[in-house]
Amino acid sequence: MLMTDIIKKKRNGMKLDREEIQWVITEYVRGNIPDYQVSALMMAIYYMGLDNDETLDLTMAMKNSGDVLDLSGIKGIKVDKHSTGGVGDKTSLIVAPMVAALGIPVAKMSGRGLGHTGGTIDKLESIKGFRTDLTEEEFINNVNTIGISIMGQTRDLAPADKKLYALRDVTGTVENMSLIASSIMSKKLAAGCDGIVLDVTCGSGAFMKNIDDARALARIMVDIGNLAGKKTVAVITDMNEPLGRAIGNSLEVKEAIDALKGKGPEDLMQVCMALAGNMLIIAGKAGDMEEAESLLNNVIDNGKALSVFKAFVKAQGGDMTLVDDPELFGKAALNKEIRAEKEGYISRIECEEVGTASLLLGGGRRNKEDVIDPDVGIILNKKTGDRVLKDEVIATLYANDEGRLEDGYDRLSGAIDISDSPCDKYELVKETIV
Repeated sequence: MLMTDIIKKKRNGMKLDREEIQWVITEYVRGNIPDYQVSALMMAIYYMGLDNDETLDLTMAMKNSGDVLDLSGIKGIKVDKHSTGGVGDKTSLIVAPMVAALGIPVAKMSGRGLGHTGGTIDKLESIKGFRTDLTEEEFINNVNTIGISIMGQTRDLAPADKKLYALRDVTGTVENMSLIASSIMSKKLAAGCDGIVLDVTCGSGAFMKNIDDARALARIMVDIGNLAGKKTVAVITDMNEPLGRAIGNSLEVKEAIDALKGKGPEDLMQVCMALAGNMLIIAGKAGDMEEAESLLNNVIDNGKALSVFKAFVKAQGGDMTLVDDPELFGKAALNKEIRAEKEGYISRIECEEVGTASLLLGGGRRNKEDVIDPDVGIILNKKTGDRVLKDEVIATLYANDEGRLEDGYDRLSGAIDISDSPCDKYELVKETIV
């Protein structure tokens, strides 16, 4: 095959066949096709699009470009969960122990964050001693023993996605539904689970800014998963303001521990219940959401979910005393409060700006080489729709550098509005797509 023929074919709006897509991915990973030709193909795809068959073929070629994790050694129906990202999103730390406490194995590969805040791996590594560099044998043994394990993505899992994403990031071809969907789903399918629940976030702090785009992305990913033989469900959730009250790595772990103790913020728990409930339904543990929520509330109330989280932390080398007493987590040296300038109602907390404020404090990464400070972040004392009095604390920022604290404060101050009249809270769980 000739790469120029394939580029021209897509440029002219024609459909690529499976063999052509497979050839491009295989030869690119082998280093036999230069970046500039793949960049041209990505731009052609960006403008001309891929149909459902092409999107599935691209996803499967990317999935098979490296290792595919064999989870057949794990007993039971294994259901994975993935979020398209947001601010304050610590749902995996809560959902996974709840689901595992009900006998459904959770074998999850997660990544590090790039942008606003850390990823699931960064959050877990704020627990002193916690290991995410597990061998495959350790990973599978932990799931069979305690019901849950979370490890960092292996270097050879879907290597085509890593190469393509790095290229798309610098050539302005990230925002294409098929390319986004194939990137996410190639990794999920390579991770080897039997079913997948997707949290497709929507709003100012999400990649998809409006409901129509979120719905379109969810539909494509669900179709890919189902066509690949995996039962797949997508839940569209709101990300117009941060989820929960904590933003920042150790702060979010502390909030997750509180949630497992039955003290989680209402908005966070609503989203967690929607995601975990669909995982139970896929696994055949519950017949509907009402039954699922009853089971999930039970494992929170009787302490089983927290016990699983403790066993999970212990098995991966984490300091158990931090789970028993979260106040022992590291604390930032500096803090500063944002207070209400007048009495009224919180009408806006601009989610993306809150994430940027956390990044400025040192809680995220501008590039892959940046080192995250696990102890910095933001606590939101008030959320959209809440009533505030003049001088009441709306948010508190935590930092270890005076300059970073001032930068974060300036950014966050401009992200919050107060109105004279009451306003509605956001509808958190918007749709479920099967």
